[in-house]
Amino acid sequence: MTTFNELYLTTRRKLRDVSHGAHDLEARLIVAHAAGKTREELVNSSKFFVTDSAIINSVNDMVRRRIEGEPVAYLVGEWEFYGLPMYVNSDVLIPRVDTEVLAEVAINIMKKRGGNTRLLDLCAGSGCVGIAIAANVPDCRVILADNSEKALAVCRANMIRNHISRNVTPIDADALGPPPTLLGTFDAIVCNPPYIPTEDIKDLDVSVRNYEPMVALDGGADGLKFFRAIAANWTAMLKKGGNILFECGVGQKAAVCEILEENGFRKIEVHRDTLNIERVVVGTLR
Repeated sequence: MTTFNELYLTTRRKLRDVSHGAHDLEARLIVAHAAGKTREELVNSSKFFVTDSAIINSVNDMVRRRIEGEPVAYLVGEWEFYGLPMYVNSDVLIPRVDTEVLAEVAINIMKKRGGNTRLLDLCAGSGCVGIAIAANVPDCRVILADNSEKALAVCRANMIRNHISRNVTPIDADALGPPPTLLGTFDAIVCNPPYIPTEDIKDLDVSVRNYEPMVALDGGADGLKFFRAIAANWTAMLKKGGNILFECGVGQKAAVCEILEENGFRKIEVHRDTLNIERVVVGTLR
């Protein structure tokens, strides 16, 4: 028989060549998920024997799928974002550390605005950005908008999981089209839109290209389709002096700043991510 620690070590060894340096974490997540344990419980059970062969079979199946390229977040069905647990599946993008910059900047802005504020999270996906904002700014009313009913289902699950259903509402809305009627106005709009140029999709890592939803990646010929549409169509939803916050891709900062300037924004700021990439662009409506 094998112990949980031996199963973890074997899994880690198998993942070493495919996990880009994260094989320790990924092995622990896979074994814990298969065993129905938290990571802490797995550590405490490390010397115990695995008595259920279904656990080993589940681990082997997930390792096979991971080696084929499937992201570990989809294998275990969850990921952490801004310190919060988030359900994820192949209907939504996996939350990334880069995007935590977008959430953090928005949180700081909304805290400075005080109570009774409203924020719209466009292209919400899993809802991770808007939910992180709502969890950290309890007086802010957050609307999660996406045109995928499957993504909105993930949003609802994450709202319940993080106990913030009271001040968060999911709605069906297409960021490329006009805003729904009677939506009201907002103090801020945050958006992590699809921004990968269509031609660049083929060069993405297989774990992204073959598994994450294409509609959440493809930003059109130059990657700027959503920035243009949102700035043109949704600016009217902002209160005077309101903010729009975009996450953007490598090398897109200048173009996104220009789009905002053309649509009436000033005091444009740029924030860098942990890799020093210009990742978040913030504009203030005149």
